[in-house]
Amino acid sequence: MKILFVNKYYHPSGGPETVMLQSKEKLESLGNEVILFSMQHPRNLETCYSKYFVCNADYNNSNSFFNKAKMSLNIFYSLEAKKKMELLLEEEKPDLAHLHNIYHQISPSILPVLKKKGVPVVMTLHDFKLVCPNYTFLRKGDPCESCEGKHFYRAVIHKCVKNSYWKSLVCAVEMYLHKILRIYESVDRFIVLSQFSKERFISYGLPEDKLTFLPNYIEIPSLPKSEAQERYILFFGRLSDKNGIFTLIKAMKRLLEIKLLVLGEGEQKELIQNYIRENKMENVQILGFKKGEELRKLIRESSFTVFPNHYYHLCPMTILESFGFGKPVIGSNLGSVPELIEDGVNGLLFEPKNVDDLADKIRYLFHHPLLAEKMGISARKKVEEKYSEEEYYKKLLGLYDSLIKNGGTKNV
Repeated sequence: MKILFVNKYYHPSGGPETVMLQSKEKLESLGNEVILFSMQHPRNLETCYSKYFVCNADYNNSNSFFNKAKMSLNIFYSLEAKKKMELLLEEEKPDLAHLHNIYHQISPSILPVLKKKGVPVVMTLHDFKLVCPNYTFLRKGDPCESCEGKHFYRAVIHKCVKNSYWKSLVCAVEMYLHKILRIYESVDRFIVLSQFSKERFISYGLPEDKLTFLPNYIEIPSLPKSEAQERYILFFGRLSDKNGIFTLIKAMKRLLEIKLLVLGEGEQKELIQNYIRENKMENVQILGFKKGEELRKLIRESSFTVFPNHYYHLCPMTILESFGFGKPVIGSNLGSVPELIEDGVNGLLFEPKNVDDLADKIRYLFHHPLLAEKMGISARKKVEEKYSEEEYYKKLLGLYDSLIKNGGTKNV
């Protein structure tokens, strides 16, 4: 099978890139050929397909009005992406295209080209961009769905996109224009990562018969005996407001007898460090970004992990990774999190942003280590049964085959 992967970055950057790069490697190991379409970038990995990539576009660092206007037009429709996609399809002739994050730098201008060439199109919805101008359903730290009913102008009123009227206006106009042109109707099948996100997309107008539920997966790790010298709990992820890190730090102020290790970088790092210092919280250590075996060891030797998010996460990898190591998770009762964390079975749920509730749940689970161990066994069992690599690729390849055999029709 010859599969075209489309994503605006071709280097490790975030969730969509992690999924894309892992999928590329796995699909190639199964005997498939993966073609790439992306954007030029100094951090890109080596590939013979870079000749097809569109020019680098940095929407955050453009200063002149002319450049801003030019880039804004490309957000709506990129002639460069259209022409280069035409060239790629003519020369490479893929059997199917799988789109990941194409917004802004590539744009949906490539969709009519794929449709004209009869290439079936699958698109993974890694975020809520198709229905929310700022991707997240988050406004000023709280979930927001005020744009429901195609009221995208409200994003401008509230400066939802990076607290900017201009950027919010561009993204709102983009949403209206793409709805009018019905450009995303060229996608044959959308992959959604949680039942929660599937329900939200349906309520915002995406056709249910085009949505396929296929959550993220992990490679199930081996479980060598823990060599932990002391007990601790763990947070790993970006240190940002939407991930709820400050809610967790405030809870730990009430739990000075419990040690928390914080792994990650982000915009709230300095604020957290100052808060820890001012409150003499020796029970919290900020260790920075960790990866590879160092990260795996810290997860494996923790008592449990905490996921205190403030926004609608689609399918948190940190929860799946914790479960893979047999660790229960305490998480916010929000978005897709309750689909993963079964309260009292493989972890505990707390009311989002409720510092006292989170502190109570941490204290309870930490002081009941046998219960935490039992929950960890259930957590491991869940990822083995529902979130394994084998299960994921069996379903993904089945979807690919069905679309190719049926010429991209949605009724497969």
